[in-house]
Amino acid sequence: MKVWKQLALTLVILAAAGAGWLHFFPGANDLLKKAGIDRNSTAATEPASRQGQRRSGQALPLVVVRAAAEAKINDRLTAIGTGKAKSSVAVTPFTAGRLTEILVTSGTKVQGGDVIARLDSEAEVIVVDKARVALKDAQTKLNRAESLRLSNTVSAVQLSEAALAVDNAALNVREAELALDRRAIKAPIGGIVGILPINAGNYITTSTTVAMIDDRSDLLVDFWVPERFAPAITIDLPVTATSIARPGETFKGAISAIDNRVDPASRTLHVQAKITNPNDALREGMAFQMSVGFPGDTYPTVDPLAIQWGTEGAYVWRIADNKAERVPVRIVQRNTATVLVDAAIKPGDQIVAEGVQSVRQGGLVQIQGQPAPEETEARPLASVGEQG
Repeated sequence: MKVWKQLALTLVILAAAGAGWLHFFPGANDLLKKAGIDRNSTAATEPASRQGQRRSGQALPLVVVRAAAEAKINDRLTAIGTGKAKSSVAVTPFTAGRLTEILVTSGTKVQGGDVIARLDSEAEVIVVDKARVALKDAQTKLNRAESLRLSNTVSAVQLSEAALAVDNAALNVREAELALDRRAIKAPIGGIVGILPINAGNYITTSTTVAMIDDRSDLLVDFWVPERFAPAITIDLPVTATSIARPGETFKGAISAIDNRVDPASRTLHVQAKITNPNDALREGMAFQMSVGFPGDTYPTVDPLAIQWGTEGAYVWRIADNKAERVPVRIVQRNTATVLVDAAIKPGDQIVAEGVQSVRQGGLVQIQGQPAPEETEARPLASVGEQG
């Protein structure tokens, strides 16, 4: 093949590739504008008759449109938390001693003030008896002094000292009775007794844990949320908890406590929620998937197929009076059937969902299922050319 034929064939191939690029690549117009070439202005310089002939020889692009709508953003937080009892107490004795009996077993439900164990108390009983005898003796002496005072046999000072002795003896009785009472180990709260770590006969001190009592009528779940949700988290905000161990059940609750600072290391906020515990089915230490919903903002929605991408970002084609208009959009949230966007779009606007590859800025289109635009509208410049 001769050189001039090869050059001619090369030019034809390059011209075809360029035409295809201009026709099918969505950002072609933007790139040409940045290079100083405006296709629209070039087309406008053509004679009106030639434009009319070119338009009359081609059918209008056929597009499928779907009306824009509105929807609220699905702003929902999901986090993993750990449950703990509403109240949990490690029961320890007030004094040291030998454990003589344990009155509860693991799983026993107790009320606040119930005796759960006893220490040896023979010495304390003796002290109480002595204190009561001393009080009785002091009271007898006071009675005698009051009788003798009537005959001025004893002075007022002696009578006052006898009354003071009675008061001190009464205080000694109260002190002895308190020491005896503290030999009985009582439940400080109502709840369920856990596994007992000791047995009767063990010698225990004030640091020995006799039993763990959990009040799990409600459970508190600690979890951490990203700092962007911090302004939206409020007390009494409803939550839903799903136990990982019981995936088929959900439990309702509400936010009960919010920390006063964001952790600078993890950029999360510590939050606590209280959930109900029906039938005592939940235990402290369980893991929960916490779900918190927030009232979302309203955004326009378009068909997912309508979203196109150019050099300046995402956009859609809006059709008004069968003319295409390019509208920039910012994607807010993708759903299965719609995409929430931030754009100058109103509900009811006709957005191109199919046939987007044939749409051009300001160009006329034919909407599927609707009659084509009038001939005079489709070829305004051709009419002018015919008149010339």
